Amino acid sequence: MKTKGIVKNKVNIVTLGCSKNLVDSEVLFTQLKGNGFNVDHESKKDDAQIVVINTCGFIDNAKEESVNTILRYADAKAAGMVDKVYVTGCLSHRYKDELALEIPTVDAWFGTNELPRLLKTLKADYKHELVGERLLTTPAHYAYLKIAEGCDRPCSFCAIPIMRGGHVSRSIDDLVKETQSLARRGTKELILIAQDLTYYGLDIYKKRNLSELMARLSDVEGIEWIRLQYAYPAGFPMDILDVMNERSNICKYLDMPLQSGSTEILKTMRRGITREKTEDLIHSIRDKVPGIALRTTLIVGHPGETEAAFDETYEFVEKMRFDRLGAFQYSHEDQTHSYSLADDIEAEVKQERADAIMELQQGISWELNQQKVGQTLKVLFDRKEGAHFIGRTEFDSPEVDNEVLIPASQYVRLGDYAQVKITSAEEFDLYGDLVSTIQ
Repeated sequence: MKTKGIVKNKVNIVTLGCSKNLVDSEVLFTQLKGNGFNVDHESKKDDAQIVVINTCGFIDNAKEESVNTILRYADAKAAGMVDKVYVTGCLSHRYKDELALEIPTVDAWFGTNELPRLLKTLKADYKHELVGERLLTTPAHYAYLKIAEGCDRPCSFCAIPIMRGGHVSRSIDDLVKETQSLARRGTKELILIAQDLTYYGLDIYKKRNLSELMARLSDVEGIEWIRLQYAYPAGFPMDILDVMNERSNICKYLDMPLQSGSTEILKTMRRGITREKTEDLIHSIRDKVPGIALRTTLIVGHPGETEAAFDETYEFVEKMRFDRLGAFQYSHEDQTHSYSLADDIEAEVKQERADAIMELQQGISWELNQQKVGQTLKVLFDRKEGAHFIGRTEFDSPEVDNEVLIPASQYVRLGDYAQVKITSAEEFDLYGDLVSTIQ
């Protein structure tokens, strides 16, 4: 029996996983709004007639979170709090047949490339005139721009090509048009995302064309920061660093997941690069763009990672002194090449190795942050929490990187830039005083 609280024609979109999933949810949000639906993103109330869950299926923890979320809304449906539950995204794409048997109360399952079918099921038209238009779920002043879908890389541990397919670049013209639309609605920071930014253009322009895309997006009026996430080290296009130096609105920031500091493990991972070549690349990037902030992620506990191999990765982190770093435990993913190998590292050992890397990085981050005390930095303010306004420098991406806090008594408008003098620093946060706002 339906409860009186259900709002007819209201859709609640729930997003799990990465920023690429968030963009997919924003596209769905925009299409449904264009069809006259009342749409919420991650509503706190169970009053929507329809719930669409955009799932992540990348690693075990993400899969577990996705399944638990599906079960939560299946229970809400059984209790009469929701009429329809639909599931889309990576987990659904990969396991829809098995999941449909296990959770029969879900009304329909959709893959990652089935937006038109999902809209048709919701009795909505796919509006081509809305392609390139996006209603944001992030604060209006920053937006993720997905420049390509899928991946052609052969990494042994990764199931993304299974869930997302091969690499498909979007055209420069389409991306410029979308960026212009975002800028008109107040977006100041653009975060370029893809499974592999550096592969951009090979399929449609027959060359790595990220540098031209960056230059074209840099010309869009109103865009003050452009940030690069998810670059791949093998075959890295050095010309993007020239554009970074030439254009003041391209952040001196690069997110480049390296996965391991052991040549042996990199070979097993099918990464197409050695530790020595990786170090040479890092040195070249830092030489070419002085002051650049490098973020990376590492996987610990991959099959075959001996203590000696882990020690190499630890020493690699110690030597390279990354500005930002995340460490993840290996997840044994079926249908990947690594799944054919024995998952031979105990869970406790994986945890110990991840903890050791992050403890090392915590000390590196503290030392690097102390060097910023006394400096005046340009900060973009995202939110207010308690007694502080909280923002980021050009060296920090939302959600994952360091933040800058100033007292709430020193008023700044959210979404604006300001000059902040750093007065103290912790491992992952900087504290400062407002010097001046930037209009």
